[in-house]
Amino acid sequence: MGKIILFNKPFGVLSQFTDAGTVGSARRTLSEFIDVPGVYAAGRLDKDSEGLLVLTDDGRLQHKISDPKHKTSKTYWVQVESEPGDEKLDELRKGVLLRDGRTLPAEVNRIIEPPNLWRRNPAVRYRKTVRDSWLEITISEGKNRQVRRMTAAIGFPTLRLIRYRVGEWTLDGIELGKWREG
Repeated sequence: MGKIILFNKPFGVLSQFTDAGTVGSARRTLSEFIDVPGVYAAGRLDKDSEGLLVLTDDGRLQHKISDPKHKTSKTYWVQVESEPGDEKLDELRKGVLLRDGRTLPAEVNRIIEPPNLWRRNPAVRYRKTVRDSWLEITISEGKNRQVRRMTAAIGFPTLRLIRYRVGEWTLDGIELGKWREG
């Protein structure tokens, strides 16, 4: 097995080392945080999402993690607007119909805000009249922005999305913007 890097990606950082599409752009990339030659992200985590990003120089491992046919499970901590009831959570557990097809069933649990969670910059917008709540959602496929689209499909938009686990690796012990070998 090749080199494995586990990175706690901050909000607003692209899951790539360069931003060649927009020369002169101020968008942040992985190169600001990781100076390890030859590693690439195994799967994506959009710039509006935070948390665990696995990088490797092993093409087979990268393919196994990122290709949905291998069904590598991923767990997310999801802050949603309002508080979904059991029937709405059951919709996620059964699979939700999105524009590109029905999702596979997800594991879904209500959780309290994860302990020792870092502050997001910029902060999530809070509304005095609308509560929010936290869910832990585990999926084993990787449609584009899937978790965000799933919570929106049941009427509870995602406010904050943090990937906690990919396969056997977790965020445990990795500070925001830091990495360690896996």
